[in-house]
Amino acid sequence: MGMLKEFKEFAMRGSVVDLAVGVVIGAAFGKITTTFVSAIITPIVGYLTGGVDVKDWAYTLPVPELAEGMKAPTLAYGELLQVLIDFIIIAFAIFMAIKAMNSLTKTTNEAEESPAEPPEDILLLREIRDSLKKS
Repeated sequence: MGMLKEFKEFAMRGSVVDLAVGVVIGAAFGKITTTFVSAIITPIVGYLTGGVDVKDWAYTLPVPELAEGMKAPTLAYGELLQVLIDFIIIAFAIFMAIKAMNSLTKTTNEAEESPAEPPEDILLLREIRDSLKKS
C-alpha cells in the first residue's frame, strides 16, 4: 500500500500535472501550426516558385546501369525544407507568445514593486524625524 501512496503523491505533484498539461497543449499547438503551414504557407511558397510544391522538391542521383525495376536513389530535400519552414513558424509563434507573457509579467511586477505614495501624515512625520536628527 505504501508504493501506491507514493505513486499518488508523485502523480499529483504540481510539476507533473503542469508538465502533462504542457504536453497536451503543445500537441494541440503543433497540429494548429502544421495545418497553418500546410494550408497557408506552403501554397504561398508554391505560388512564388511557379506552382511547385516544396515537398516535391528532390534530386535524383544519376546512377548508371540500374537493374530493371529499380529506381535511382532520390534526395528529398523538399521535405527537409518543409520541416524547416514548420520549425521557423513554430519557433516564431512561441517567441511571440513568450514575449507577450513577459510583457504582461513585467507590467504586473512593476505595479507590485512601485509602492504608492505614502500619506501626508507619514511624510510630515518623516520630515519631523529628519529635522530632529539634524539638531
